Amino acid sequence: MEKYKSNGGENVNPAYDRTGDDPPVYDETSFSETNGLSNGHRPVRPSVVSAFGHDTLDRVPNIDFYRNAGSVSGHRAVRPSLQELHDVFQKNGTISVPDTVEDDGEGSEGTPSDDVESAAPIENNKGVVKFGWIKGVLVRCMLNIWGVMLFIRLSWVFGQAGWGLGIVVIALSCVVTTVTGLSMSAICTNGVVRGGGAYYLISRSLGPEFGGSIGLIFAFANAVAVAMYVVGFAETVVELLIENSAIMVDEINDIRIIGCITVVLLLGISVAGMEWEAKAQIILLIILLAAIVNVFVGTFIPATTDKKAKGFFNYDSQIFLENFTPNFEDGETFFSVFAIFFPAATGILAGANISGDLKDAQAAIPKGTLLAILITGVTYLGVALCVSASVVRDATGNTNDTFPMGTVCNGPASAACELGYNFTSCEVERCKFGLMNSFQVMTMVSGFGPLITAGTFSATLSSALASLVSAPKVFQALCKDNIYKALHFFAKGHGKNNEPIRGYVLTFVISVAFILIGDLNVIAPIISNFFLASYALINFSCFHASYAKSPGWRPAYKYYNMWLSLLGALLCCVVMFVINWWAALITYGIEILLYVYVTVKKPDVNWGSSTQAVTFVSAVSNALSLSGVEDHVKNFRPQILVLNGTAKNRPALLDLAHSFSKTYGLCLTAEVFVGPRAEVLPEMNAGMEKNQMWLNKKKRKAFYAAVACDDFRKGVESLLQASGLGRMKPNTLMLGFKRDWRTTNKEAVQSYVGMLHDAFDFEYGTVVLRMSQGLDMSHLLQEEEEMLKAAKEQAMLENEMMPNGGKGKGLFRKSRKSSKQVLTTRVSVCSPPSPQVARMNERLVEAGAQFKKKQPKGTIDVWWLFDDGGLTLLLPYILTTRKKWKDSKLRIFIAGQPGRTELDKEEMKSLLAKFRINCSDINVIDDIHVKPSSSSWKTFEDMIEPFCLHERCKDMAQSEAMRRDYPWKITDEELDTFEEKTNLQVRLNELLQENSRSANLIIVSMPIARKESVSDYLYMAWLDVLTKNLPPTLLIRGNHKSVLTFYS
Repeated sequence: MEKYKSNGGENVNPAYDRTGDDPPVYDETSFSETNGLSNGHRPVRPSVVSAFGHDTLDRVPNIDFYRNAGSVSGHRAVRPSLQELHDVFQKNGTISVPDTVEDDGEGSEGTPSDDVESAAPIENNKGVVKFGWIKGVLVRCMLNIWGVMLFIRLSWVFGQAGWGLGIVVIALSCVVTTVTGLSMSAICTNGVVRGGGAYYLISRSLGPEFGGSIGLIFAFANAVAVAMYVVGFAETVVELLIENSAIMVDEINDIRIIGCITVVLLLGISVAGMEWEAKAQIILLIILLAAIVNVFVGTFIPATTDKKAKGFFNYDSQIFLENFTPNFEDGETFFSVFAIFFPAATGILAGANISGDLKDAQAAIPKGTLLAILITGVTYLGVALCVSASVVRDATGNTNDTFPMGTVCNGPASAACELGYNFTSCEVERCKFGLMNSFQVMTMVSGFGPLITAGTFSATLSSALASLVSAPKVFQALCKDNIYKALHFFAKGHGKNNEPIRGYVLTFVISVAFILIGDLNVIAPIISNFFLASYALINFSCFHASYAKSPGWRPAYKYYNMWLSLLGALLCCVVMFVINWWAALITYGIEILLYVYVTVKKPDVNWGSSTQAVTFVSAVSNALSLSGVEDHVKNFRPQILVLNGTAKNRPALLDLAHSFSKTYGLCLTAEVFVGPRAEVLPEMNAGMEKNQMWLNKKKRKAFYAAVACDDFRKGVESLLQASGLGRMKPNTLMLGFKRDWRTTNKEAVQSYVGMLHDAFDFEYGTVVLRMSQGLDMSHLLQEEEEMLKAAKEQAMLENEMMPNGGKGKGLFRKSRKSSKQVLTTRVSVCSPPSPQVARMNERLVEAGAQFKKKQPKGTIDVWWLFDDGGLTLLLPYILTTRKKWKDSKLRIFIAGQPGRTELDKEEMKSLLAKFRINCSDINVIDDIHVKPSSSSWKTFEDMIEPFCLHERCKDMAQSEAMRRDYPWKITDEELDTFEEKTNLQVRLNELLQENSRSANLIIVSMPIARKESVSDYLYMAWLDVLTKNLPPTLLIRGNHKSVLTFYS
């Protein structure tokens, strides 16, 4: 509840050392002596002096101040703290300012605190390969987008859809990828981009829940994509083997054999390093470009008779017009054709997936990706239109199927007819050639057929190689963040480039497993949907970050629009269902399961996601909405300010308060630091986050607040007035009973009672908890911390004295013994407590955990003696709705007049029925006015004896002098005035002992003391005698405003 002594002193930045006298001297220090100065000091930097014309502790803006604490290099620059600038001239000390501060080393490798801009200098990273935007992004994206679709299925797509709708297919695909590219560009340029590609972008934008779920399936999709591309390559090779009668075993097993051999070779290239992989990609790109040029060149070479029979006639306007309209066959539709083509447009993340290997990912990814989309889109469109203008839809391949000159041509094959060929038989039976029937149209059209085959090989192998590199890179980034702890084994990298060798092996195993299946027609739609899910989340990330309007969202790339990004996300979701509805459902199902898993596990990461920003915006918006609505009694809920001290000091008090508020009301646990502000502020500031983290760890839905003040009562007064926000502010004060009121100083008692008066003044409901064992466990926690600290020191000493895993001999073994002596000396001050103290501490610990566990069958006895608005009845009712208290039944006790017991009972029963509050029993106490027993009264007199003035036995002058000297003592006049009220408290304790000794919890209406009429000590005596020798007891007094209603 309060802190009278600070452990800290003033707020000290670990980067500073204060020594010496005034006048202040400002020196900068370095942790190393590499600057050539033996004393480790050097003059103040010229920029600091010359910029302002005088020596100053302030620092000019510098990027090094903004690096993460856990930077790769292990150092970061530090600026003076506000306290050091503010207090420096009062301290009259010399201040040494280092350039950098050592990292504490607690962060794991690759944790989000790492800062890539803090990487070691280039000369220390000799051999590390980093790519520019062309080789790193543009080439990879183009190779991944230019797939086998370009040479095998593109002609079929335009044959089915016609070049009119075919353009729409390509344009729609490009719209989806371009919008995704724009969104990705915005995210990439909103800060430094580390390795991990799509996973990194999504996780840092939307948080670990979305990032962790999509990262895993995206890495898996890339691994399976390797198998898909390799199987496509193997199928092409097997076709060549069949043509040349060179089958090894049979078709399916040959595909498996060739596929496995190919993956082994690709794995070898990848493991050899990114440089070798990049060289291989360049070779494949040259082959692919040659194949594409080969197609364009072939359309200008005059067609032979054989090619004309197969439907190729060079450029012809009639063919071009005939191929404009769609001609869907075999149940195909626009959407089915689009679903077949769209996977060819994917691959835009190939460059982003190796973001950790780029020289400048922020500049390279937007430039390379968008240019790749433009180039590949134009290429697809150009090749498709060239083929549509020169090849008919159906052809027989028979050179004898001709028309005589002058034949009137009508019908679907009129273009071929006008060119002298008779392909009308294709209307009756299926032909083998033409756009609609042959997947080898590109080979036929090209100038040199084998080059198209080489282009097909290049397209499949380049895509397989890109996926083989992407999957381990993304997976490694996911594992480094330790979202899935079981996968952290794969986070380790090897070599200068931190290559994920373990990830490569895992990807290889997955690829081989799917290659051995041989048929990937079932898995292919799911993989396409996995990629589309990534695109959807990238778009949504951009929209979400823009919608949150966080000041931290400042992308350097400005050519994006939040609503366009949202449209892109929706388009991706629609395309997922267009491609395959059941695959889309499976994708969503897997993603939701992973999202729930990560949410439940709550990984210990904080990336400043847009989800946090939107949550904040929503909270502010909802709080403002509430402030515009007047409170209504039906919506009243206890919002509790708990004077608990440090969050874990009084666990029973916090647990009971949490039971009242749970997740449905506000619970604010507060601490007052008493002392000079300069001394207590550092301790308070250091404990803010620590206490809130403890509450979160213990799943206590509460906030921690603290104030620093010279006086405890004034600190509580500040909390009572300023806590909360709008309608979300406390309405109930909850605190523990001051058990030591008879032994502590009078100022502490006056402060405690004054605090209760303040609560009544500010119209707070007031709840006081008393437990016979006590509430404060701070001394036990302090002893525990000291023991843990001593054990840590012991471990450190042993590590220092015992090298080689504790196997030292001779001197080191002797040193270990001395370290134990050091430990003994260290903890000797904490001698074992006496058996009596030990038993008291044990009972205190048990009491502290009493409200954590499920309560046994029993009763909650509510002594509702005064109508305070209903808070005394509402709080116990709320307890009975909690799982821990469901076996505790309410018993109501009320004061009644003799002879009216049954009538009073019926009235209360009727009132409770209207309030819809069930109770097991109603007891009317009609002898509450009876005087207490002499033994009880004697106990009370002994309790107040040290605080009574006894002025009656003195003469008038002495009496007046005593009142002046001891105004806080209880006078005989005061005892006479409040005799009946005093009798009531003593008598109530007797009745409580008689009726409620076995209750799980007792709740009693709290007596109120009039200000300046009842002395502080008499009031404390009332509270003490009322609750003495009882089970856990709550004194409750509402603010006399209704919190219960029977109206609907």
